[in-house]
Amino acid sequence: MPDIAFANGVFLPLAEATVSVEDRGYQFGDGVYELLRVYGGVPLRPLDHLARLERSARALGIALPFDTARWTSVITEAVDRSNYPEAKVYIQVTRGVAPRDHTYSATLVPAVVITVRAMTPPAESLYTDGTDIVTVPDLRWSRCDIKSLNLLANVLAKQQARNAGAFEAVFVRDGFVLEGATSNVMTVHRGSLVTPPEGPLLLSGVTRHLTLQLAREAGISVAERSLTEADLYTAAEVLLTGTTIEILPVGRINGRCIGEGFPGPITKELMARFRKLHA
Repeated sequence: MPDIAFANGVFLPLAEATVSVEDRGYQFGDGVYELLRVYGGVPLRPLDHLARLERSARALGIALPFDTARWTSVITEAVDRSNYPEAKVYIQVTRGVAPRDHTYSATLVPAVVITVRAMTPPAESLYTDGTDIVTVPDLRWSRCDIKSLNLLANVLAKQQARNAGAFEAVFVRDGFVLEGATSNVMTVHRGSLVTPPEGPLLLSGVTRHLTLQLAREAGISVAERSLTEADLYTAAEVLLTGTTIEILPVGRINGRCIGEGFPGPITKELMARFRKLHA
């Protein structure tokens, strides 16, 4: 089963795919991206991901070169060509190729790259035992709601977590919890599911939305409000959501045990409901 790429309008093995060194994504991080997960050969919530891709591109003044039908066709063909039943599909759109200059021409043609790789889910022990996370100062820019290619702060935070033996780093700004380097954050307080509200300092994930929907369907109270770092430590449960991790329970934060130190009843209920979506 091959890793597949779609680059410069052509399907080819991923190892053979190339882009120009003058692509503005390479030179400036001038572009946007999405990541979809494939279950049983079928992408989960592709229209939600494509809608967010459109929002991000519009915020940067990049006109997407494909409509929804074309995106869907290319993604489907890429997944079919890979023949991976469980996969992750990465979509990247940059402003295009031009001689390096901070300013750009309105006539640039956006460049599209799509890759398909086999999906290896996180270890099952993380779901049964709960994972470790650390908190880090938020050094990112002020438009985190745009899913742009500018991920250096996320990269450094994620590596800091790994160096500490943790799975994820959670950004804290002015005492308030925002999100993880690669995930959204939720807590359980007094039986309610609480998560920071949408805004420019938070990238609202497709899985975040889906988790809140599942909670409401289960009769669980949902609140979108600010959370302090102290709220993390006093929560009965803490969980992360994301495309590749689904719903992941947190057992320890900065070495401090959360709740009983293992997945709580609301987290387990939501995990079970999520997995039924693609069973």
